[in-house]
Amino acid sequence: MPNKKNGTKILIIDDERAIRSTLREILEYENYIVIDVDNGIDGLEVIKKDNVSLVLCDIKMSRMDGMEVLSEALKIMPDLPFIMISGHGTVETAVEASKKGAYDFISKPPDLNRLLITVRNALERGTLVTETKVLKRRVSKTREILGESDPINRIKETIDRVAPTEARVLITGANGSGKELVARWLHEKSNRCNAPLIEVNCAAIPSELIESELFGHEKGSFTSAVKQRIGKFEQAHNGTLFLDEIGDMSLSAQAKVLRALQENKITRVGGEKEIEINVRVIAATNKDLLQEIENGNFRMDLYHRLSVILIHVPPLADRRADIPIIAKKFCEEICEEYGMPEKKFAPQAFEALKNLPWTGNIRELRNMIERLIILSDKVITENDVVIYANPSSPAIGGNPDAIASTAGSANGQSSSTPAGIDYDKFESFQDYKDQSEKNFIKYKLEKNSWNVSKTADDIEIQRSHLYSKIEKYGLKREN
Repeated sequence: MPNKKNGTKILIIDDERAIRSTLREILEYENYIVIDVDNGIDGLEVIKKDNVSLVLCDIKMSRMDGMEVLSEALKIMPDLPFIMISGHGTVETAVEASKKGAYDFISKPPDLNRLLITVRNALERGTLVTETKVLKRRVSKTREILGESDPINRIKETIDRVAPTEARVLITGANGSGKELVARWLHEKSNRCNAPLIEVNCAAIPSELIESELFGHEKGSFTSAVKQRIGKFEQAHNGTLFLDEIGDMSLSAQAKVLRALQENKITRVGGEKEIEINVRVIAATNKDLLQEIENGNFRMDLYHRLSVILIHVPPLADRRADIPIIAKKFCEEICEEYGMPEKKFAPQAFEALKNLPWTGNIRELRNMIERLIILSDKVITENDVVIYANPSSPAIGGNPDAIASTAGSANGQSSSTPAGIDYDKFESFQDYKDQSEKNFIKYKLEKNSWNVSKTADDIEIQRSHLYSKIEKYGLKREN
């Protein structure tokens, strides 16, 4: 039974003092917290300021009609349950109240048992609606876009401007930088948010199957087509279709996607009937599509169709100031998942995290935080970050000598690690990081015979970014 301790507040709006007093007496006896006002205008103010769980509202009132109060209140709190009460109840009035969003309708004078049952059911429904919304958000995995850096603030502002429109959006950025999250928020804040968001990873689907995946197929259209299949475009009807890694789509599929965007129609593989679709397309890629167009791998007309709005998600290395905010949030979530007390970060640990190369971006950061939570003590230190930064580090294998040696190097107490690295020659963590990055890039370039495009793809960074690194470290191809 609800009680005053759990803060269940019920608002009574009625211009008859006797009715308000009677309802208050009944509800307070049941241990509800009761607020009562004699007009709709004051009632709306209470709804704005107090955490009200339920409203009992008279229909016939002088200053503002109960139906008006209902309509205005649901604009403020769409899920707030309303029970309408009236001494002139008719079936038509009850139907109208239900259409406007009321939970139930009760005639005056109210029957005590019916009133209490209706109140209890209305409160339970309100709780279920709230819980359902929370669960839907968890299932959809739509997490907050974390960070306060200028690039992230610009992305948030762009999402707020663009989401309510029907404009197509092309999201660019390195792997793991958060392109999918931007796409989810574009859908979440759009007018299509109640319709499905259908995701397709174009890189994960073989080129010979991508057309069937996108447009569906008819039974018997090819050897393994044993039954009709509805494609992603049809599944996303009235909603949003997210084409991730569109730079990996075959030219044949690109031509069909272009036609679908131009005509809002598709044809299933092996079919002849044209099917009308109403879909908003959001695409994402980690490739330089202009370079892909130049190389003959991507259609220029499709690029222009997709890139009405361009959103670039910067790599984590370009917004290091956001790392402490993101790390704290990941720490909180992972500790909750593991059912353990939340761990804290020493200030120096944040600085050490900010100085790491982060070639894997947000995804890599989350893995790092999970590793630190598992392997560190209550407070995550700079030493922990140095020791566990590399997932292949011998320290992670649990070898005490390796851990001691690596930790000693971080503190300047030893000249080498089991891998034979002399840490004394580095004056700062940044120097060590730069040397490691230089060696890594040089190795990858030599492995790929100095093919810059292939190397950029292999290490998952933009080609222009790789050229900057080559220039920064003075790397040259040896004859």
